[in-house]
Amino acid sequence: MAEPRRAAILGCGGPVLTPEEATFFAAANPWGFILFGRNVESRAQLARLTADLRAALGWHAPILIDQEGGRVARMAPPDWRGFPPALDQAASPRAFWVRGRAIALDLAEVGIDVNCAPLADIALPETHPILRNRCYGTDVATVVANARAMADGLRAGGVLPILKHLPGYGRGTVDSHKALPRVTADAATLRATDFAPFVALRDMAMGMTAHLVYEAFDPDLPATVSPRMIDMIRNEIGFDGLLMTDDISMEALSGTVPERGQAALAAGCDLVLHCNGDLAEMQALAAALPPMTEAAQTRAARALSQRQTPQPVDIPALDAERNALPSA
Repeated sequence: MAEPRRAAILGCGGPVLTPEEATFFAAANPWGFILFGRNVESRAQLARLTADLRAALGWHAPILIDQEGGRVARMAPPDWRGFPPALDQAASPRAFWVRGRAIALDLAEVGIDVNCAPLADIALPETHPILRNRCYGTDVATVVANARAMADGLRAGGVLPILKHLPGYGRGTVDSHKALPRVTADAATLRATDFAPFVALRDMAMGMTAHLVYEAFDPDLPATVSPRMIDMIRNEIGFDGLLMTDDISMEALSGTVPERGQAALAAGCDLVLHCNGDLAEMQALAAALPPMTEAAQTRAARALSQRQTPQPVDIPALDAERNALPSA
């Protein structure tokens, strides 16, 4: 029986996989990879990179990207399809299906089969600008309808969605890339608003945590490394999909990167996501992380079983509809 894959998703440093990176990945055996703008130059280059990453592991490993459309687009116009901010199209679930289906065209063409979307965070007046216009609406029903449509569009194009940021980032008033946000709302308010979209979308196969402290539940630890919060995600929200951290190198978390990764797995996350492509940092992290647990392997297999060949689509008609969709 093959050894379980390491409980990690890793990145690489540039547009070409180096021999040193390939050797490291083969030994570290991560579950998958994530790409960023630093890895993207052209269609041909990106297709080579995804093939080389999979060759390093010897199987069709999942390859992720953050391609939300709008400001968060690692594959940017004019070479790839562009979109307005998500919040500008919140009145139209159809716009989100088109968004997902069109993004999937670009991703599948170059071998990327997992997208870090949809978002189920609710845009509130206090939501930090790093997130607010990326949100799909300002109320539970709108966010759920749009997130479901986005996920369906991605899946129709052969790309698996990741639900984020569990259990809700909308009340974050600072950027978790740089500092730790704290949410002071009471438990009843959180259950009725922030957590509610994730309850409605709990059937999705993959999800990503938020690096936020929810004081009503755990005043000390951000959700990613909080056993109480992961238990709440699993048993109250009811999410039983493959649960990965947000980027473990973000400064909302304390301790060394290996310590953060260990804490996230100990809290109940299935996978540790590391995004910056720093080889030395990845080597230290991989040395500290165990193989995936049996439960994580089961969830991962269930998620990957949903990978499918893209459904036929009239591409000119899809692009015409995308270009004609109204924005706020």
